[in-house]
Amino acid sequence: MIRRTLLVFCLVLLQGCSTIKLGYQQLPTLSYWWLDSTVSFSGAQSKGAKEALDQLHQWHRREELPAYAELLQRALPLTAGPVQSEQVCGVWADVQTRLDTLMREAVVQVAPVAMALGPRQLSHMARHWERQNEEWEQEWLQGNTSERLQRRLDKTLERYRSFYGELNPAQEGLIKTQLAQSPWTAEWGRQDRQRRQQDLLSALQRISQDGMTRAQAQAQLWGVWQRWLLPPDAGQRTMMQSLSQRACDNLAQLHNTATPEQRQQVARRLRAYDRDIRDLIKP
Repeated sequence: MIRRTLLVFCLVLLQGCSTIKLGYQQLPTLSYWWLDSTVSFSGAQSKGAKEALDQLHQWHRREELPAYAELLQRALPLTAGPVQSEQVCGVWADVQTRLDTLMREAVVQVAPVAMALGPRQLSHMARHWERQNEEWEQEWLQGNTSERLQRRLDKTLERYRSFYGELNPAQEGLIKTQLAQSPWTAEWGRQDRQRRQQDLLSALQRISQDGMTRAQAQAQLWGVWQRWLLPPDAGQRTMMQSLSQRACDNLAQLHNTATPEQRQQVARRLRAYDRDIRDLIKP
């Protein structure tokens, strides 16, 4: 539930600038639709979920949007010239701090909703994930190694073009090489996806069955978030840390090949985000 709410926000934030203001205003409704499709709330549960999402949205607009604007202002100077991998990781560390703050508040708001879920909702969630996992596997596990790499490349190029504009052949070749050298595989991605799903489902089952207090339910949900980012298993933890470092390295390498026009394009996009966020902050 928490992850879906967070994903909605991140997707809105990464779309075109006009989408930010429109999507952000509708975030509680969009989040509720996503959550309801996952757990199939009853009438009473629907009311509690909507209230929790409204409260979270009001808190986020009041407390977090100003911090996002400050983060964009700190990141903007980095677009002007070459960057080091450590600088990119520094920006991501700031983003992670903001996500942790969001999740701290999210678990407070959604804990009562989680406590109200019953076996029917949890069974619905498990079946929903099974269908989603089948779709994920069809997209990422089908085909040979070359075909899988091409699908990853197409999606990665699409994301980069949304910030840098058109990429030249050398840049596209660099991105393809980065993906080919990545330790990430679709098999590992499926395993990690299922790990996170099972962790959340187990936590929700404990919350619904053990008669926990609200504070205990919050602790359970916060533990899920921490394990999603830093798995207890040493091998999985090493993999995620490696992927995070490679992401910083890869972005720094690409940005350092960017033309002045491409860097200006990134700067314009960040300034537009900043304007939209500051508009949302206004009463």
